[in-house]
Amino acid sequence: MNVRYVRGGLASLAVASVAFLAVGCGAEEKPKTDKPATTTSAPQASTSTQGSQQAEEPTATLAVLKGQDGFELTVSSAARDAGGFMTIKGSLKNTSSKGRSVPDLLRGDETEVLKHGTSLGGATLVDAVGKKRYYVLRDTDGRPLTTTGLGIVSGGDSIPVFMQFPAPPASTTEVSFQLPTFEPATLKLS
Repeated sequence: MNVRYVRGGLASLAVASVAFLAVGCGAEEKPKTDKPATTTSAPQASTSTQGSQQAEEPTATLAVLKGQDGFELTVSSAARDAGGFMTIKGSLKNTSSKGRSVPDLLRGDETEVLKHGTSLGGATLVDAVGKKRYYVLRDTDGRPLTTTGLGIVSGGDSIPVFMQFPAPPASTTEVSFQLPTFEPATLKLS
């Protein structure tokens, strides 16, 4: 008999919790603007979404790297985050007139990263003064914290990309950015 009352009490608690959450979600007058929007991989975004994302991206250019098959990577920002990370943002452009598949070599050769598809997981930062190499961060399942699901890029098109690394010390003012099949570039850090 006590079990039935416990079940009924749990059901009432669950219904009350859902109602409380539904009311709590609509109580805020203005959405918080200090939180960044969730980032998705570029191939899933529609053309209109890509246009609006590109309009939000900074127009400054820190470096332009030339790669194989007509690919070009423009790095627009390299910012340290409050949590001890460094996020590099930019765009990957197919400068040729034909659609091309993003090279698989960009994901590097680590076993954990290979099983998660084409990405920019092979990127590294080299701090020559501190004598350290920083690799793209991975989540607990081994997925790289970078743009993933890269496929075919049409001729002349570009897609926004990002990579997240552990942040070098604040005293580090420049790093060498390296991505397989691309020429290296020096990035000045603020």
